[in-house]
Amino acid sequence: MGASRSSGTTDELGPDEDSGGGSPGRSANPGPPAGEDGIPGAPDGSELLAALLDGMDAALCAFDAEGTVTHWNREAERILGWSAREAVGRAGFAGWAVRRADADEVRARLMSAMDAPGRQVHEFALLRKDGGRVLVRTQSAGVRGADGKPAGVYCAFSEVHAQIDLERAIALSEALLEDASWGVVLVDVDLRPTVVNACASRALGGGRTTLLGRPLGELVTQGVEELEAALHHVLAEGAPSAPAELWVTLRTAKGERRRCWRSGFLRLASPLTEEPVPLGVGWLFRDVTAAKLAEQEADRLRFRTSQLHRAARTASECEDPMEAATSLLDFALAGFADHVLVDLVAGERLVRTAATPFDAPGPCLPVAGGSIPARYDPGHPALRSVERTGTVRTSAGADDAGAAAAWATDRRWPPDAAHALCAVLRSRGRTLGVLTFLRAANRAAFERPDTAYAETVAARVAGAVDLAQVTAGR
Repeated sequence: MGASRSSGTTDELGPDEDSGGGSPGRSANPGPPAGEDGIPGAPDGSELLAALLDGMDAALCAFDAEGTVTHWNREAERILGWSAREAVGRAGFAGWAVRRADADEVRARLMSAMDAPGRQVHEFALLRKDGGRVLVRTQSAGVRGADGKPAGVYCAFSEVHAQIDLERAIALSEALLEDASWGVVLVDVDLRPTVVNACASRALGGGRTTLLGRPLGELVTQGVEELEAALHHVLAEGAPSAPAELWVTLRTAKGERRRCWRSGFLRLASPLTEEPVPLGVGWLFRDVTAAKLAEQEADRLRFRTSQLHRAARTASECEDPMEAATSLLDFALAGFADHVLVDLVAGERLVRTAATPFDAPGPCLPVAGGSIPARYDPGHPALRSVERTGTVRTSAGADDAGAAAAWATDRRWPPDAAHALCAVLRSRGRTLGVLTFLRAANRAAFERPDTAYAETVAARVAGAVDLAQVTAGR
């Protein structure tokens, strides 16, 4: 019996019935499952296999248990020139892909993989269709049938030189990432290290795994902007034509370290795509800090020697010994300091005799109106230099500009002074005074090489001052 019907209503369909109208509110018959009749329009197993074989980068062929060729892909055709139509169905390689004299040996070596576990690797010469010979390296393995018994052999092969090139490239990359004396870092497109070799991990001050994925700004405190700019340029434009030297400051457990890295960059792109897809940057660098510092020191020494030579020639032309002294100081200041003060001993105190302007750059000139007492408090660096008969270096040591200015003012120095070097003036076994060189906060503090230069200048100035005093006393 069917369901009762009422006027104005439509018939209801059961769950297994189809109205044929395609109403979206009702389930259509999905058809047979894919396992029975397959997916409509999908390739069958043989078409899919053929597409997979032809798409492989390696040449591949297969043999049945009797040694007859059953499969032959396009890479095999490219290497040997024989098409699949010409190759499939032949009994082995004898007479067409291998010389007859070598056919038995080649067949035995290939078919032995059918009963052996794992893969076997062989090298032998095959014949091209044009008669030429090509040395190939093969990897062959047995094929089992549905019953588990040996059913044939498949063989993948490639030209030996291509295989050697690949192995050489792999060996090179492994050597670079393990034993290279250069630091090697692979950086992704987000500029985060993905691979770090042992040399680079030592240079960056971390472990090879702890450095991975960290922003470069966590490792480099100063110079990271230049480094990231170089990496961005490589990603966008490609590798630069020459190595670049980058000065960076590293954050380490022992404090900050200033280093110079001679760096080369390579853009990494995927070889598996038609259009180059950037994978990141290969960054190779070497620490050349010692060499650069030595080079800078040599340049500085040459410049200072040249300045002293010019100063000596200029001073020799001065009739007034004090003019010769101030001329020497003008040449010495270039590239060395911002200010210089000359304080000479007068009884139990020091008096300011010559100086550069406090408020602007200028030459070293005698104090207008004659020498004036230097109102130095006890413990002042200039007084300590006289007491020790040696050189004293000091710095403000404060990041606050106001505190540095107060430090300089307390010592009767120009307000922009942040670093000082006081060298005693000695001549004929007597202390004549003290020479004070001053640098602003934007320059580095005085170091030991600066002390040697200042003492050389002080010795020459002391000779001129001594001559001036002797001349004035006559």
